[in-house]
Amino acid sequence: MRKFLLSGAALVAIGAFSAGTAEAKKLTLYCSPQEEWCQLMVTEFQKETGIKVAMTRKSSGETFAQIRAERDNPKGDVWWGGTGDPHLQAAEEGLTQEYNSPMLAELHDWAVRQHEAAKGRTVGIYAGALGFGFNTELLAEKGLPEPKCWADLIKPEFKGEVQMANPNSSGTAYTTLATIVQLFGEDEGFEFLKKLHMNINQYTKSGSAPIKAAARGETTVGIVFQHDAVTQKVAGFPIQVVSPCEGTGYEIGSMSIINGARNLEEAKMFYDFALRADVQEMARTVRAYQVPSNKNAAPPPEAPKLEDIKLIDYDFKTYGSSATRTRLLKKWDDEVNSLPR
Repeated sequence: MRKFLLSGAALVAIGAFSAGTAEAKKLTLYCSPQEEWCQLMVTEFQKETGIKVAMTRKSSGETFAQIRAERDNPKGDVWWGGTGDPHLQAAEEGLTQEYNSPMLAELHDWAVRQHEAAKGRTVGIYAGALGFGFNTELLAEKGLPEPKCWADLIKPEFKGEVQMANPNSSGTAYTTLATIVQLFGEDEGFEFLKKLHMNINQYTKSGSAPIKAAARGETTVGIVFQHDAVTQKVAGFPIQVVSPCEGTGYEIGSMSIINGARNLEEAKMFYDFALRADVQEMARTVRAYQVPSNKNAAPPPEAPKLEDIKLIDYDFKTYGSSATRTRLLKKWDDEVNSLPR
């Protein structure tokens, strides 16, 4: 019983493409949020437009690597979701193309700033704060103190109890790396990451995997975006969501049209569709609790409230640049991941 309220801008966008809809037959979508949300977007877009969507779900880092590998023969049309840093790097490297949607006027300033930083080659679709979650039952069973800060995760008693993703494959984990560097400074930040490494039991490929493992009782703590921890808590698992006391970074989940897209008009249709308020509000139905970028979309009540979280002034331009991202990932591989545990 959803109410689909189309803004004037959305109606203009749909009208502009109505003549081409009959010929529009397919779209290749690269999707980086959780599988259920990806499937929802595909189902609703196909239902509304009749366009057949071929969707591949991979983490942000994996998707960026694929788009880069396909540079000379692009196979995808739209990259939807995932942390904004790799979207900004893709824009800088010319892997994505400019598009000024008629929906831009309806977006929050932070979403528009992402578009401006990329010279029109990406746009913010949701926001979410970094943090971690822990399994309350495991914590009690093992007699561990309740972690409230980043500093708690490097204490000796948490050896083998923490899980996070690999920043080479996961946008969540790269945001963690960039957050720690901005929060503590690069030298002190890497010393922190080395100590954290000693307590890590596994680096996963996907950013949301650590909190899913915590929900299943396979690890005590998972470093993730807070909304992913909320998803597990709402599902009934014994997960406590933590916003680190020192402060934390955040993501602007983004969307980009791939340069050389074979189905460009369909890509623009999907882009406008994904920025609509009614479409963004559907996320809650699949337990996706990010903050939507459309000002007219009501955030899910369960979503972490960004205004209540101690957020750092995350430098998206610097840490989304190709040079900084490449350098930090190599430094992490050389100085952190190479260490024994």
